[in-house]
Amino acid sequence: MPVPKNYSIVEFQEQYRKPVIALWQACGLTRAWNDPDKDIDRKLTDRNGGFFVMLFRDPATENDTVIGSVMAGYDGHRGAIYYLSISPEHQGSGCGRQLMSHCEAYLIDLGCPKINLFVRKDNEQASAFYEGLGYTLETSLAFGKRLIPDD
Repeated sequence: MPVPKNYSIVEFQEQYRKPVIALWQACGLTRAWNDPDKDIDRKLTDRNGGFFVMLFRDPATENDTVIGSVMAGYDGHRGAIYYLSISPEHQGSGCGRQLMSHCEAYLIDLGCPKINLFVRKDNEQASAFYEGLGYTLETSLAFGKRLIPDD
């Protein structure tokens, strides 16, 4: 599925850090116990995944604006998606679908057989989005343990 005119998907570069964090905040993805700067720093050390940014080029000004982001990982067994975000003014336009399609193709190229992802229980909009892409709710329980505090 080609990306529409005026949109592009690129690999994360340092110049996108502040706009990406602002995007995550606008989309309600940040939490007090997760420092987004540290999450980005950690992702940049990942040799087995990608960090992609969606840009919108304003035809009037020719300026690029960060309107989406996603982290994709692969551990040799399963792929994972984190921080999928589309700016509120671009939600519903197909941009999230484009970013997920990009990640799926990326992970397939790595030989990844399946993607697992997490959605917070109260995020009905995200659940509906992923269900619309063919993802199904699984019965596995997610356990977690913080090893390095972000504070």
